[in-house]
Amino acid sequence: MTETPKPGKPEARPEPPRQRPDLRKKALPLFGVALGMLGMAYAAVPLYDLFCRVTGFGGRPMERTEAAAEVLDRTITVRFDASTASDMPWEFRPVQTTTEIRIGETGLAFYEAYNPTDRQITGTASFNVAPFSMGGYFVKIDCFCFTEQTLAPGERVSMPVTYYVDPEMLDDSETEGVSTVTLSYTFYETEPAEDDDGRRAALD
Repeated sequence: MTETPKPGKPEARPEPPRQRPDLRKKALPLFGVALGMLGMAYAAVPLYDLFCRVTGFGGRPMERTEAAAEVLDRTITVRFDASTASDMPWEFRPVQTTTEIRIGETGLAFYEAYNPTDRQITGTASFNVAPFSMGGYFVKIDCFCFTEQTLAPGERVSMPVTYYVDPEMLDDSETEGVSTVTLSYTFYETEPAEDDDGRRAALD
């Protein structure tokens, strides 16, 4: 009787050599992503600032060069607020703390700044309005906050801001019932721009 041959074990095939991962190929995309995120971080600040300027988001007042097209009989109360950063030695205050103005009417307000130190100081003002929903309807035509302000030792200045409240606020459900808006400024000490060199030399 013929015996059926038993199947033998398959021959072991040698494993192909493992390829070492090319770390450079993986690192380059990650490096590109990191650079992209860094670039976006630097661009975010000016883009956010531009967005606020255009939309009034975050209580950022609008900036225009012309007065409102119409003036309404309805009035609104405007309050003026002033503060300084903790490291800013100026004294800064509104000359008039509140006023009542017709919606669409051009108003003029003054702030006063005083440098009590024995050194020249340059400052820049940040600003916003409250409630924030009024940011798109509080319009500044001219303002000391558009440029740096440099005060000599002991100098006191009166700084104007020309503004109006846009009548279109009455077409917005979020602002149609607003009766009071507050305009706030905060002064920070900053390094003077290069074009201030002439003034610095004259004051020294």
